[in-house]
Amino acid sequence: MPDAVAELLAQWRRERPDIDFRPIGVVGRLMRISRMWDKEIKDFLAHHDLEPGEFDVLSTLRRSGEPYELTAGAFLKSSLVTTGAITLRVDRMETKGLVTRVRDTVDRRSVRIRLTPHGLEVVDRVLPEHIANEARLLEALDPADLEHFTATLTTLLRSYGDTPR
Repeated sequence: MPDAVAELLAQWRRERPDIDFRPIGVVGRLMRISRMWDKEIKDFLAHHDLEPGEFDVLSTLRRSGEPYELTAGAFLKSSLVTTGAITLRVDRMETKGLVTRVRDTVDRRSVRIRLTPHGLEVVDRVLPEHIANEARLLEALDPADLEHFTATLTTLLRSYGDTPR
């Protein structure tokens, strides 16, 4: 059964047979899936009173290991968001009791963002459900297709320089 992108490709091929529209077949589908997945993940996290950016902060702190804290600068490097965006996000999360700001003991000008016990409980409770939700989003792929798709996406990301720092 064709998808929505197949229809627009057929229209373009009819109107402009001189152009190879295969890139739209890939990019268009990835963009549509991305929007659908963004909504699915946002809705899932909303059931846990979290926004995607907040869950990103919680999971980044959790995987950093004890004492589950990072400097604001480390967040800026890993998240590619602005200082203002991080500040607002952390403000909201501090109000919810998920994180706290702690002055660096070595450099008093530096602030560390630390998971609170409540934040640790929330991320540890939500993470397995989040992973199960993401698995649900991919359940149309058999294991071999999933492995191939992962490798293909990895190749694309590397081509854009998206590699470990």
